[in-house]
Amino acid sequence: MMYQLIAIDIDGTLLDKNKGVSNQTIKTINALKQKAKIVLISAQMPKAMRHLQDDLGISNFPIVAYNGGLVLHQDKILSHTGIDFNTFREVLNANQDLNLHISLYHNDEWFAPQEDEWCRREVANTKVHPEFKSNNAVFEDWKIHNKEPHKIMCMGDERKVEEFYQRLSHHLQDKLHLYRSKPTYIEMAPMQISKLSGLQVLLQKIYKDIKLEQVVAYGDNYNDIEMIDKVGLGVAVDNARLEVKAVADDITQSNIDHGVANHLQKIFDIKL
Repeated sequence: MMYQLIAIDIDGTLLDKNKGVSNQTIKTINALKQKAKIVLISAQMPKAMRHLQDDLGISNFPIVAYNGGLVLHQDKILSHTGIDFNTFREVLNANQDLNLHISLYHNDEWFAPQEDEWCRREVANTKVHPEFKSNNAVFEDWKIHNKEPHKIMCMGDERKVEEFYQRLSHHLQDKLHLYRSKPTYIEMAPMQISKLSGLQVLLQKIYKDIKLEQVVAYGDNYNDIEMIDKVGLGVAVDNARLEVKAVADDITQSNIDHGVANHLQKIFDIKL
């Protein structure tokens, strides 16, 4: 079957050791973008994805941000799902005694409580800078304007983060997806969305002639599992979690060894 759409996770899958896209990846995508739709699909905010689209020359294609919580096509919102305000408040209350860093995201807005090592690390990873405002102040402002967060991210000491994770798992397991991308991170998204649901929005609203079996997807982490399991060809990079590899149809080289580019060259018979 000829694959019509390529869905690519970013961190740990597409990006190289410098948190950018390699020349080999850029050349591969340039050779491919006339043959297939190429969609970046990530837990990141749109602003952290657009500069990668620019580098790859695929700004005309949609993006799936926030693990499927926000689907955009050339700045038009196709779908968005936020974390409801009751759950939002419960998350903030659960952190009061732990005082972990909590960053809040809505569309292209990122609010951090203060500039600290966690904030600086995310700036280095995403090339995006936050605004600074307390979590409670953001909550009050967003509630007035009915702007539910697309993502809440907790960062901090591994022991405290684990305690926070257990609290949230116990009280909010039916309302939030809790992703442990690292032992010092928790990324929170609404329970009703996923990368797969974001991909399905594109197939329903933009690419109506493309079936899920005609999609190839690449990923490395827990939030990629459902997508990789359900598409026509699910591919894990070599540095992926074992759980991702277990459901993948194929495994390619690691992100730092151009795994996505190498695999695309093979299945689309691209000669650079």
